[in-house]
Amino acid sequence: MGSHLCDSLISDGHQVIIFVRDPNKNQNIHHILDKITIENVDITNSTLLEEKILEIEPNVIFHLAGQTSHKLSFDNPFYDLDVNTKSTLTILETLRKAKFVCRFILGSTFVVIGRPQSLPITETSQCNPTSIYGANRLTSEYYCKIFNQLYDLDILIFRITNSFGPREQSLTPTKNAINFLIHHAFEGKEITIYNQGKFFRDVIYIEDVISALNVLMNKGKKGELYWISSNKKTWFHEIGKILEDKTNGIVIYGDATEYNKKVDVGNFLVDNSKLKLLGWNPKISIEDGISKTIESF
Repeated sequence: MGSHLCDSLISDGHQVIIFVRDPNKNQNIHHILDKITIENVDITNSTLLEEKILEIEPNVIFHLAGQTSHKLSFDNPFYDLDVNTKSTLTILETLRKAKFVCRFILGSTFVVIGRPQSLPITETSQCNPTSIYGANRLTSEYYCKIFNQLYDLDILIFRITNSFGPREQSLTPTKNAINFLIHHAFEGKEITIYNQGKFFRDVIYIEDVISALNVLMNKGKKGELYWISSNKKTWFHEIGKILEDKTNGIVIYGDATEYNKKVDVGNFLVDNSKLKLLGWNPKISIEDGISKTIESF
């Protein structure tokens, strides 16, 4: 997501500075290396993170960094706490003490909801996360709400449903399940879809996510939470059919693992009307998005 946002911000004439833990992992931004500034900052290093923010004095911060795998959050819960929660609190404390004004936009996730009690989900739906990752992301959201209420900081929060597209993670299903399925199908491999594909998610293409972030940066109301979603049901057996039609991949429908049964959120659909009131609309269909992603591979 970060590289796509950089592309968009650069095209709009913004000066872009990115914080990366490993400056050598730049395959997603190799085409814009001469147009951005890269700072080697591990966001779990609170001292360095604060120092760099105060040095740069940014007008806007997009906090997109973090550990996004619910599986890894159980394997290393204290790291997940540092990268997904402590980093947010460090940024908020830094901005609270700063002498400049900065809009802080926190990226969050649909997994904070857990298993929905009713559909569609809205900004006021109850949250019961089923993973440490989800709990830490939700904690970051609460930190942002508190700092906005108490210190009147210019803070926005957005949650994304299942996003996918070129340059998104595709090597492991625990980080981006849809990109993983597309990539494996593209390589002609067998792909497994649980529960006979008889479950649906709210799936959104990366271009639509980036256009939403631009709208939030320019028009979002501080202190508010917004959902970025397609507001459409995408059944996973539909994804399987599209992949079989467009690739040499073979879809196998199987039963979910015991782990998956315990943490999976199940069917998911989000009402995106609040974001649409700002003038945004998603444009890319699931089939077109899969085609564009296959082309990129």
